[in-house]
Amino acid sequence: MRDGRTMSWRSPLALVRDALHGQRARERELRSLVSNLPYEGLGKGKLPNRFFSSNTIKTTKYSLLTFIPINLFEQFHRLANIYFVGLAILNFIPVVNAFQPEVALIPICVILALTALKDAWEDFRRYQSDRKVNNTPCSIYSRREKQFLERRWKDVQVGDFVKVVCNEIVPADLLLLCSSDPNGVCHIETANLDGETNLKQRTVVSGLCTMDRGFEPESFNSIVVCEKPNDNLNHFKCFVEKPNKEKLGAGIESLLLRGCTVRNTDHAVGFVVYAGHETKSMLNNSGSRSKRSKLERKLNIDVFFCVILLFAMCLVGSVGHYIWLESLTGSPPYLTPDSRSNSLASFHMFFTMIILLQILIPISLYLSIELVKIGQIFFIINDVDLYDEETDSRMQCRALNITEDLGQIDYIFSDKTGTLTENKMVFRRCSIMGTEFPHKENAIRLAVLDEPEAEEEIIFNHRLQSAQTGWSLEAEDVTSVDTSRHSRSKVVGMAQSDVAFSSPLETEVIPDQNLVRQISRAESSSRRGGSRRMDPYLDFFLALAICNTVVVSMATARRRRACVSSHSSQTNNPLEILSNLVKKASSFIQRKSTRIRTQSQDPVIDSVRMESTADTNGVSQSDRPAAAAAGSEDLYYEAESPDEAALVYAARAYGFVLLARTPNNVAVRLPSGQVLDFEVLDTLTFDSNRKRMSVLVRHPITKECVLYTKGADYAIMELLGTPYAEHLSENQKNIASDTQHHLDSYAKEGLRTLCIAKKVVSEDVYRSWLVNRKSALAAIDNKEELVMDTAVQMETNLTLLGATGIEDRLQESVPDTTVALREAGIHVWVLTGDKPETAVNIGYACRLLEEEDLLINMSCKNKVTCTSSLDCNLEEVRRYDEDLLNVDTMPSISLVIDGHTLTMALSPDLRDRFVDLAKRCRTVLCCRVTPLQKSEVVKLIREKLKVMTLAVGDGANDVNMIQAADVGVGISGQEGMQAVMASDFAISRFKHLKKLLLVHGHWCYTRLANMIIYFFYKNVAYVNLLFWYQFYCGFTGTAMIDYWLMIFFNLFFTSTPPIMFGIFDKDVSAEVLLGVPELYRTGQGKGEYNFLTFWISILDAFYQSLVCFFVPYWAYKDSDVDIFTFGTPMNTVSLFTILLHLSIEIKSWTVVHWIIMLGSVGLYFGVTLFYSAICVTCNPPSNPYWIFESQMGDPMFYLICTISTVVALLPRYTFHVLKNSISPSPLLQGRELDRMDPSTRDQWIREWRGFRGGGGGQVKRYQQSTPPSPTQETPVDFLPEFLNDDEIPDDDFSLNVTTHQSPVLT
Repeated sequence: MRDGRTMSWRSPLALVRDALHGQRARERELRSLVSNLPYEGLGKGKLPNRFFSSNTIKTTKYSLLTFIPINLFEQFHRLANIYFVGLAILNFIPVVNAFQPEVALIPICVILALTALKDAWEDFRRYQSDRKVNNTPCSIYSRREKQFLERRWKDVQVGDFVKVVCNEIVPADLLLLCSSDPNGVCHIETANLDGETNLKQRTVVSGLCTMDRGFEPESFNSIVVCEKPNDNLNHFKCFVEKPNKEKLGAGIESLLLRGCTVRNTDHAVGFVVYAGHETKSMLNNSGSRSKRSKLERKLNIDVFFCVILLFAMCLVGSVGHYIWLESLTGSPPYLTPDSRSNSLASFHMFFTMIILLQILIPISLYLSIELVKIGQIFFIINDVDLYDEETDSRMQCRALNITEDLGQIDYIFSDKTGTLTENKMVFRRCSIMGTEFPHKENAIRLAVLDEPEAEEEIIFNHRLQSAQTGWSLEAEDVTSVDTSRHSRSKVVGMAQSDVAFSSPLETEVIPDQNLVRQISRAESSSRRGGSRRMDPYLDFFLALAICNTVVVSMATARRRRACVSSHSSQTNNPLEILSNLVKKASSFIQRKSTRIRTQSQDPVIDSVRMESTADTNGVSQSDRPAAAAAGSEDLYYEAESPDEAALVYAARAYGFVLLARTPNNVAVRLPSGQVLDFEVLDTLTFDSNRKRMSVLVRHPITKECVLYTKGADYAIMELLGTPYAEHLSENQKNIASDTQHHLDSYAKEGLRTLCIAKKVVSEDVYRSWLVNRKSALAAIDNKEELVMDTAVQMETNLTLLGATGIEDRLQESVPDTTVALREAGIHVWVLTGDKPETAVNIGYACRLLEEEDLLINMSCKNKVTCTSSLDCNLEEVRRYDEDLLNVDTMPSISLVIDGHTLTMALSPDLRDRFVDLAKRCRTVLCCRVTPLQKSEVVKLIREKLKVMTLAVGDGANDVNMIQAADVGVGISGQEGMQAVMASDFAISRFKHLKKLLLVHGHWCYTRLANMIIYFFYKNVAYVNLLFWYQFYCGFTGTAMIDYWLMIFFNLFFTSTPPIMFGIFDKDVSAEVLLGVPELYRTGQGKGEYNFLTFWISILDAFYQSLVCFFVPYWAYKDSDVDIFTFGTPMNTVSLFTILLHLSIEIKSWTVVHWIIMLGSVGLYFGVTLFYSAICVTCNPPSNPYWIFESQMGDPMFYLICTISTVVALLPRYTFHVLKNSISPSPLLQGRELDRMDPSTRDQWIREWRGFRGGGGGQVKRYQQSTPPSPTQETPVDFLPEFLNDDEIPDDDFSLNVTTHQSPVLT
């Protein structure tokens, strides 16, 4: 044990008492923790915090002793396993057994053993991971050694003092008590927890130690009171009670979470509050998600039908046995004398028949489904088209059992920001004091960046140029120079960036010259006036630079965020290579000359000017953080959101450079080069209720307490009152109304809007408010509410400074993806927190909305109005639907509804009407919605319409929606990985959703559906051979096939082909599925696996079993062959029939298919020949010795096999030929396209889509006529009837691609 601690013997009563005390201690809402140092060396039983979890983690489920019982217990949670074990046990009862008891155990034992091996391997990997983590080194303070000693993570206990150094992972949840940073700051990276790579600041608990004498763990005699462990990564309630009873509040800002990495900090010391499985990271480690797919639910119903069918067949056998016994006049010599009555014998025969016909329930189906899904997932995650080169990330499958649901989606609910858009915020426009500055030059730069220059290699210079920190008022042509320089950049998103939100697209802003002159005049007038009161224009940009949580780091302290591979597109054409070299040379010369001209025109702010002494207005230079002395070009900003980064870079472009940030100070350099060092009095962080954040600072010039606030426009405007409020002056009213007008125009352009405001707070008000603030921060109960109340108390009567418009650009190929999804019959909804105007603009941009759409806009102030609006709109839509004249002329309907109206529409009395209206709309945009409303909408549509739903998002606010949907998809974008961690599948771009659903979703569903149907068919066809034989053996439960061969038949001979079928089969190629999205509709609704297809396959199995039984029966009738000579041809015919049946169903043959199919036949003949040659007394009294060898020498055997197989498969073959010739399905027509030459196929798809308005056109409903054929060799006919987008068909729409070829079999 650690530090020489030894274990002493303790009585059982003491152990029980400690266990009860520990249980009570762990269940308390509050925990009181003290230092372990005074108790060092006394043994674990003497530690005051011994009742809490140690830091050892154990994620394994088994041990060597418990593996077999626990694993069997888990496997027996499956009713199918219990069923087969019960039958195996039943077979040990002599009066009902059908096989040798030991033989009956083999199938279920094989299945249980294979599953146990899989579970054991997975658990062993978990054990290796646990051992590696538990033995990771760390530093724990020892009172005996008076220093930090190297220990292991497993040695850490609650109450220990742990030291972490730069780039080290935190071993437990630590309350930060000391940091090497003089300002008490520790920078951490939480990528291991939430995927966010931007730095976060953690501050030491104030008031515990002073920096002059440092922190001494032995002197720590306070009590740490914290809440019970929970999984909330963003909240932590705690206070430290000093010996004098003074309480110091602490929250999540002082907690280092286990799994975080310390960055940019030499070392930090923390007090362990949670360890091991009680840490927040471990409480969030829930492992893989487990869901039941729609196909699996349908499968369970069909298994129940098979159970009913089995019982019916067994009942027939029982009654038949009774009738046969009653028909006997005496006891036949071949029957053992039995004292049982005929009724009892027939009752026993019922159970014997269950044992004989047990394989009617497919024992290996569930295991086969798991193997097929693993194979499908392998191909999905290794699809190169789903790999994102920029982020070096590929598709992730986090839920392993719902891949087939991807092929049945009816509704998609999507977030907007970061999902449809890049989440790369670009500063576009601003309004200050009612005056709008359009930044036309910057708009030109962004337009140039959008122009494709595919063959030009762009080299980005990440070091910020001087034009971003200073600008020339005299040089009017700087804009054109900058524009020409920026025009050399193309797809800036592909540039490698080391810091989040720091691509050139986001960081470079060309200032508006009118605003530049306005700022210059403001600075000049402030200097001449001598009062040094800040001008509103200066205040606006100070607010942009100060009001945020951006972390400033030096170039030497940066971390690499992601490694982006270089351009992979290269050419081997010498002419193209020479052309590229010429272009690169001219581009380099032009960039160099541009840089020289720019530097000659722009003023340079050198370091000497930065280091000037304090001026007469009291701007302190000595107290300024060290980073302020560095050149701004060496600074890098790490923001938690792209909005903050965009505003900071915009302020930087105008010369307001954020130089450094500590918990107590913020340094900003003005355009003149003067540095202002603001004292931070408090930060009112952003929350989803207030929709804003504020920073309270002491101005270094005026010494006033100033509150800078930024937030959503409606949240800020409410704090000003309405634009025409009585208490506002006339000037303020004009500013507010003009700004609101600008905000509305920004929203119509699709820009994200923020309002900027300020407030001067008197000293008396501040002191009074500070008392309440400290009390709220030290509270445990209702801490969040109290803290928010203090923020709301301060954020009143604000003065509006202006507003900003930030562009969030659409991701690549979003319009094409949304159009394809709509053509596939999927309804796409957007649930966003943005304004309706912004959402509508994005809707048109990504083609969710079309110009000719009928747009219903619902924005109601009360429930009465909402009810009336719902009724009127619903009546209007119904009237159009019922009018036959409007079938082909009615425009598509789209609905836009805001969050307040949605709250009323989701009320119990209105939700049915809302769903009725929404289901008639092609697209629904829900604006200003909260995360909770997103999940409520998804649940409502899923439950009311009984449809398959998919939710896709990229942020923490999308987690509820993702978890509420049948399938959750997370996008690993700019807002961390919380959405990914809560999702079933993870992608890096919205465009990947197209192939994921239309191709992989379709393949996964059709493969698995057809495999399950085939499994049922295979088992029913085989077991019925035994059933038909009972009619000729008195229903005695006798089998005409050797028991071992029967077992081998299902376990080996016919088990691999259906698995191969479920993994590799492709009914249509990916190119055709992407080119004709309508093919996806075949999986929606009931899909291919439905009641009809299931029972047709069962009836076909009955027919084929009749043929396979009676053809050999009639061939050997009245002969003297023995029972196994009679049964062996049936077994062989059944194998050929089952495998050839599968061959008819296979749509794409590959080498793997041929190997598996021929290998199964070869394995059957090899094993059967070997078994017949060595088995002399394997199955007494009848033995299969040399039976198969004799059969293969008999011509009758080959004749029986040929005739039986042909007759058995002829109806299915004929049905496929007639169906594919008379009424070909869309999938068959898709396969016809696959048979074309690729160029011809692509031309056909382009012409067809252009004719019906797809692809580059609009998705409309057409009465189609025959367009020109793409080639004379391949004429193409179009049938007029296509599906409406609002309908979900089964299989009744047509492409009608016909070629001059013979009928094609599918």
